[in-house]
Amino acid sequence: MNTAIHNGWRASEDPRKFLDLRRSFPNTIPRERILLGSHVRRATMVISSSKKANLSASRKQRIQLQSNREKELTFSEFLKHPSGMEAVINAKALQSYQLVDDDDNTYRCTLPTIQLMSFEVSPVLLLRVIPTQDDCTVELLSCKFEGSELLENQSEMFSAVMTNCMTWNMEDPEPFLEVDVSLKVTLEISTRPFTMLPVSAVEAPGNLVMQTLVDTLVPLMLQQLLKDYDEWIQKQQQNFLS
Repeated sequence: MNTAIHNGWRASEDPRKFLDLRRSFPNTIPRERILLGSHVRRATMVISSSKKANLSASRKQRIQLQSNREKELTFSEFLKHPSGMEAVINAKALQSYQLVDDDDNTYRCTLPTIQLMSFEVSPVLLLRVIPTQDDCTVELLSCKFEGSELLENQSEMFSAVMTNCMTWNMEDPEPFLEVDVSLKVTLEISTRPFTMLPVSAVEAPGNLVMQTLVDTLVPLMLQQLLKDYDEWIQKQQQNFLS
């Protein structure tokens, strides 16, 4: 058998021994380079960058009501009056409102126009008021922007759920009205650089802003509601005297 030495390696002319060498040292076997087609790379990189942040805030607060033993002037009777419904939806802070469904007290409420960048929009809320003899609940059914087409489309990027549960006790030595407000917002994150951040980086400051907003608005709402109730009582008493 003829053998030769080349570069320190002994090579055999017997092909069977060469195959044995390939089996013993598999890493020496020539391999074809595997190329991934561009279509494969694109397919593996199609990953949705959309994220959703869940924001929430709540506040419960109690305020003392005017002591009044007359049944006709209780807070329950106040809510049966149109003035009571206007007070509950805070009509004085609205640009306009209209009753959409008389059966379930659903109102379309338009807030004053606000300036966002170079656009003017009006937030529009759909509220449902559910009064009973012992409590009253206000539910936010929808929230959207009207005015700028660009910002109107952004209404599809978020959803909001709000409930304001009001309870009262007129029999207590110190009559009171208590509100329990809960606000939840789901926000779609679809623009840079926010899509590159973890959701918690959006939720943490977002929750702080939401809580600050609720902590500011709830006391103002209660003060206005109490003022409207006191004015209604005075008008009713004047009507009784006249």
